[in-house]
Amino acid sequence: MRLAVVIANLGGPDSLQAVRPFLFNLFNDRAIIGLPQPLRFMIAKLISGRRAPVAAKIYAQMGGASPILAETRAQGAKLEDVLRNQTTSKTEIRVFTAMRYWHPFILEAAQEVKAWAPDQIVLLPLYPQFSTTTTGSFFDAWDDAAARLTLNIPEARICCHPIDSSFVAAHTQLIREAIAKLPRGQTFRLLFSAHGLPKRVVERGDPYAWQIEETARAIVDALNNPGLDWRISYQSRVGPLAWLEPATETEIHRAGAEKKGLVVVPIAFVSEHSETLVELDVDYAALASKSGVTSYIRVPALGQSSAYIEGLARLALSASRQTGLMAAGGRMICPRTCTACPHVTREAEAHL
Repeated sequence: MRLAVVIANLGGPDSLQAVRPFLFNLFNDRAIIGLPQPLRFMIAKLISGRRAPVAAKIYAQMGGASPILAETRAQGAKLEDVLRNQTTSKTEIRVFTAMRYWHPFILEAAQEVKAWAPDQIVLLPLYPQFSTTTTGSFFDAWDDAAARLTLNIPEARICCHPIDSSFVAAHTQLIREAIAKLPRGQTFRLLFSAHGLPKRVVERGDPYAWQIEETARAIVDALNNPGLDWRISYQSRVGPLAWLEPATETEIHRAGAEKKGLVVVPIAFVSEHSETLVELDVDYAALASKSGVTSYIRVPALGQSSAYIEGLARLALSASRQTGLMAAGGRMICPRTCTACPHVTREAEAHL
């Protein structure tokens, strides 16, 4: 048996010249800007042109390119090793990398998969919490690519893993290590910082914010630290729309006013990239210093954490025994009020 596991992430520019087209691809996605064409094309051109100079300065601080592709490929290589160690010699396994908005694009990954001719495909987006703007967009793009290539191979897809035990354990270990670095007796707040999302997306039934809250609660429970001071915040706001609150900047100001330290956890990012290496490590660290935050420690992204990768392998192998959609644990976890959750949507369609 040949098993293809496709891991997917947002992607990032591989040079400063790629910043503007990368941003255009992002904003030209109908999951990001839901306007019809050609209006969406025109808006994407406008926004990407305005944001490119600012974004280029951010990527220049990281050496002129995003590290996310290299990090994702390293995660994929480790995942492939773990999967091979957990299966028999009769199972051939390859992990393929797909990026939504820059190379290797999803179509490129699908072409590689088709050329390898697997017996089964598992789609494993590296977004722990489901959103129509991330995992949903990837699934749509994969469906388009599969149709274009006539890729008729049995397929399972993992929509999310926000409370998977290995995912939670990996975070818990890194958080404990970060807390241990605080000065003795330092009062602190654990701040779970997630990428923001416009409120109107959540109001349409997107489960992202609900799943972020479930992840945070699961990690806090696993830490088993009575009286732990913790909050959730959202970063990376773009544009004039109302976004999820509170903003990470607001929580930094709050901690400073209360003379507390901060241990900041990138709860929705599993790879280091601009939002962690620049926004959290540079911009927010400087804001924390100016705001009077007594200690500022940023917990690393999960990266190649053994617990995290082993959890992904377990999810992939479980999914490989079936076809169709599954969440971590093989069950629907979102409340039915999250109408954009693919499980809730599927259940609603089954009752029509």
